[in-house]
Amino acid sequence: MKNLAKTALVAAAAALIASTASAETGAEAAGGMTAGMGGYGLGGGLAAGLAVLGAGLGIGRIGGSAVESTARQPEMANNIFTQMILTAALIEGVALFAVVVGLLIGFIK
Repeated sequence: MKNLAKTALVAAAAALIASTASAETGAEAAGGMTAGMGGYGLGGGLAAGLAVLGAGLGIGRIGGSAVESTARQPEMANNIFTQMILTAALIEGVALFAVVVGLLIGFIK
């Protein structure tokens, strides 16, 4: 978990540096018309990335817990599987909405 946090922090720092550099380059190329718009792209990208990361971790925990539950009570496997799929689908739906909102924020002009 510590390695994941370190990797996410390094990736966020690299994205911030790259976004700042590309925003300055884009502003110079457009004659200053897009000055200050680099933050929207960075914020939208981070929002979409965090939504996917959170959904992946959540669905992974659901799957792991379902496997453990099935190992403890094999006779309940069908009920556990149904509840696991339903919960994973709900999490995936929320993550999809979060990604779409993050991308919309990124494309605001």
